[in-house]
Amino acid sequence: MSLDVHSAQPDLRAVLDNIEAVILGKHEAVMLCLVGLLSEGHVLLEDVPGTGKTTLARALARSLDVDFRRVQFTSDLLPADVVGVSVYSASQETFVFQPGPIFGNVVLADELNRTTPRTQSALLECMAERRVSVEGVTRDLPRPFLVIATQNPLEFEGTYPLPESQLDRFLLRVRLGYPDRAAEHEVLRTRMQRDPLEALAPVLSRKKLLEAIQRTKEVRVDDALFGYVLDFLAATREDGRLVIGASPRAGLGWVRAARALAVLEGRDFCIPDDFKRLALPVVAHRVVAVDELDDRQRAAEVVLQDILDALHVPE
Repeated sequence: MSLDVHSAQPDLRAVLDNIEAVILGKHEAVMLCLVGLLSEGHVLLEDVPGTGKTTLARALARSLDVDFRRVQFTSDLLPADVVGVSVYSASQETFVFQPGPIFGNVVLADELNRTTPRTQSALLECMAERRVSVEGVTRDLPRPFLVIATQNPLEFEGTYPLPESQLDRFLLRVRLGYPDRAAEHEVLRTRMQRDPLEALAPVLSRKKLLEAIQRTKEVRVDDALFGYVLDFLAATREDGRLVIGASPRAGLGWVRAARALAVLEGRDFCIPDDFKRLALPVVAHRVVAVDELDDRQRAAEVVLQDILDALHVPE
């Protein structure tokens, strides 16, 4: 049976349009969040306060007929506040498990770097394993399952930066940046009267979303593109400007993301531009550059872009 991605594209385009009614002038960031959703990865939104990170996550969740949960991370948050805890029930005369907010389809982890490493680890274990173990009982998390975490990369007072091993749990790292003048003018003109989030309604059912996720896994990747990925991974490990190169997990994530982007574009096959477009969001936070005193992320992006420019692109 041929892969019918064309039937999924209008539904996914409706989600994109729905979100962009709220998040103005940030098409690429919205697309990357949808890539994370379709490829069953997780997204780290990173930028200064007030650029729309939380609004983007909420707009995505409201565009889908799924269960949305939000956790505001603070220094006193405990792992049980995220995964859940067993509470004694007098009527049942036994302990009953009360699920935490991690048991949602779209989970917003707001200001993840403000909580302790212990609580961060509890969340990131759920992200990696897609299940929760509490008091010896393992419970699967629902599908679809997407964690969108936010953090401010410039503020270090009272924060606990994520180490490389935990950053690697995120498929994509996305920067929103400031809006352009036209988009910001529209925000100033309209947002005083109403909150556009309140007008958003789901445009994609859980069933259709799961079908689109399954189609993503079946997208064709030519063997020459696998060679392109391997050449890129090898180049990051051999480049003297990088202390740590890209891992095999980075390569797997890159392929998954490229397949998702192909579905969003209405194709049942990947092209080189899918990989080139996603290389930095997928790989830059997984490598460590030698010259990272001012900005680790941008230093890594410069090196990776040089590698991409030097690689032969398959036809």
